[in-house]
Amino acid sequence: MMMWEYSHYLLFVQAVSLFLLDSFALAQTEKVHEVYKIYLFSLFLGYLLQFENSALLVSPLLSLVAVLMLSKCLQMNMKKGTFMSRLLKIMYIYLVLTITVTLNFLLKMFVPHKENEHLLKFIEVKLGLNTTKNFTMNWLLCQESLQTPSQDFFLRLTQSSLLPFYIFVFIICLFSVTQVIFRRICGEPLKETVNLEDGRIGERPEIVYHVIHTILLGCLAMCLEGMKYLWTPYVCTLAAFGVCSPELWMTLFKWLRLKAVHPILLALTLSMAVPTIIGFSLWKEFFPRIMTELSELQEFYDPDTVELMTWIKRQAPVAAVFAGSPQLMGVIKLCTGWMVSSLPLYNDDDLLKRNENIYQIYSKRSAEDIYKILTSYKANFLIIEDSICNEVGPVRGCRVKDLLDIANGHVVCEEGDSYASSKYGRFCHEIKMNYSPYVNYFTRVYWNRSYFVYRINTVISFQS
Repeated sequence: MMMWEYSHYLLFVQAVSLFLLDSFALAQTEKVHEVYKIYLFSLFLGYLLQFENSALLVSPLLSLVAVLMLSKCLQMNMKKGTFMSRLLKIMYIYLVLTITVTLNFLLKMFVPHKENEHLLKFIEVKLGLNTTKNFTMNWLLCQESLQTPSQDFFLRLTQSSLLPFYIFVFIICLFSVTQVIFRRICGEPLKETVNLEDGRIGERPEIVYHVIHTILLGCLAMCLEGMKYLWTPYVCTLAAFGVCSPELWMTLFKWLRLKAVHPILLALTLSMAVPTIIGFSLWKEFFPRIMTELSELQEFYDPDTVELMTWIKRQAPVAAVFAGSPQLMGVIKLCTGWMVSSLPLYNDDDLLKRNENIYQIYSKRSAEDIYKILTSYKANFLIIEDSICNEVGPVRGCRVKDLLDIANGHVVCEEGDSYASSKYGRFCHEIKMNYSPYVNYFTRVYWNRSYFVYRINTVISFQS
C-alpha cells in the first residue's frame, strides 16, 4: 500500500475474492477475517504514513471490509445447512455489496477527500456511460496501455504455449469449483481432507480463491491492456500449477471415467512428464533467441536531447523554471535537476489540470493567453517540441493538438469531416515566425532540430 497509490483498488479485488470464498463456506471464516483485520490495519497505517491520505478513507476496500466485519455474526448463523440459510446466502451477497456501495457513497459525502475523481470519470467514458470533450480524459483514452488488448498480445501468449495450457487448467478448475459451490448450496459438507483419488481439486480453498481472483484480474485485463502486467504472471502461475498438479489430472480422469490405465499412476506420470516436455520445448525454442538478444549491446542515443540537457546545465540560471510537455519535463528533472512546472504523473487532479494548461502551447490560443498561463506557474523558459507540434499520429483525433482543439471548442464539423477553426494560429507554429506579438512575450535563446527554447520575458516589450 505504501509503494503504489492504486494498491487499495487491487486489494479490493482480492477482498472480493475472499468474500465470495467465505460466502459459500469454502474456507474457515476466522482465517478470512484475520486477513480483513490486516486490511484494516494496513489502511490505517497507510493513512498515517501518507500524511493523512483521505483517499484511503473513502476507498471501496475500507467500505467492503467494514461491512464484512459487521456482518460476521449474521453469516455464522447462516451456515447451519437449513433451506432458509442456503436461500439467505444469495441474499447475503447482494446485501453486502449493496451496503458497501451505500457506505462508500456516504463516506464520500461526509469525508473531505481528493480521491482520484478522474479515474472514475475515465471508467464512465471507457464503458460508454458518458461522453466528454475534456482533454485529460480523451488523452488517457488514447493511451495504448488503456486500450483493450491487441490480437498480438494473445498471439504471443499462444505461440509460447502459455495461453492453451492456461485455458486447459482454468476450465478444469472452474468446472470443479462450480461443482463444489453447487454442493455447498445444496447443503453437502466439505471433506476435511481431500485425497488424490477423490479427483476434486475444486474442494481446495486456495484453488477456489485463485480461480475467482484470476477471473476478476482477467476481466480487468480484457478492458485495459496495461492490466496485463498483473494478469499475465497470474496466468503463468496457474498454468504451471495445473500441469504439475496430480490432483488436476486426477480430476480430469474422474470425469472421463478412465479405467484402462490406473488413474493415480497416470496422473503422477503426467504431472512430471508434461512440465518436462513443455520446459524442454520452450528452452529449445526461446533460449537461443534470448542469448542472441543479450549479446546485442545497444545504446539509445538522441543527440538533440543530449544537446538540450547540455545547454540547460551550462547556460540556464540555477533558479530557472522550465515549462513544456510533462514527459520532457520529467527528463529535464532527472538529467539536470533544474526546476520544472509539471511532471508526467497522472494520479492527482491538480497536477492533471496543470499539465492540461501547459499543453496549451500546442493549441490555437493567443500569445497573451499562453503568457498568462506560463507566468501563473512561475515559469522562466518554454520548450517547444517539434515532434508534438508537427505530430502525424496513426489515429487522427488522438494527437495532442487534436485533443486540445476539441477541448477548446476549436473544431468545426462539416459533412462528416472535422476542421480546426480559431482566429489565432497554432501557438507552437506562430512563435517560430518571430513576429509581434509573440516576440513581445518570448525570446528565443536556443534551438536545434527537435527543440526550441524561449525565455519568457519578465518585462514585455511591445514592438511592431
